[in-house]
Amino acid sequence: MLINHIINVFKYFFCILIFVLLSLPANSEMSVEEIIKGRKALFSKNYSTAKRVQALASKGEFDKAKSLMIEMSENYKTLLEYFPDNSKEGFKTEALPLIWENKKEFNDLMKKASDDMIKLSSLFEDADDVRATLTQMMWSNCKACHSKFRAPH
Repeated sequence: MLINHIINVFKYFFCILIFVLLSLPANSEMSVEEIIKGRKALFSKNYSTAKRVQALASKGEFDKAKSLMIEMSENYKTLLEYFPDNSKEGFKTEALPLIWENKKEFNDLMKKASDDMIKLSSLFEDADDVRATLTQMMWSNCKACHSKFRAPH
């Protein structure tokens, strides 16, 4: 009886695992257009989310802002997969070739932005100057990336 239960649990887990793996599109299966449009959408989402974080923080709605910061952190991690070599050109990309020439530096910046959002979510509520803290830990990462890795627009 216990063995049958263990086998059924294993079957259930295996089916869920297969379903999840098949339902997540691998970037290698995505077209260049999907990759470029996907990364542009994620960056755009992070920008609009950052503006919402700023507004919520200025109103003292820290719990709502924190959940958005965690979402932004995850988006930065996801973006690491959206710059394969075949996506350097086309579809109105604003990504500069420096991203691929300095891939480690770019990836480190995305990781730092992700980590900073988590740090920020735990400390900004107690900051003396919320706006300055947001500028230092959120907006400065945006600026660092835009000034080096994004075409002027």
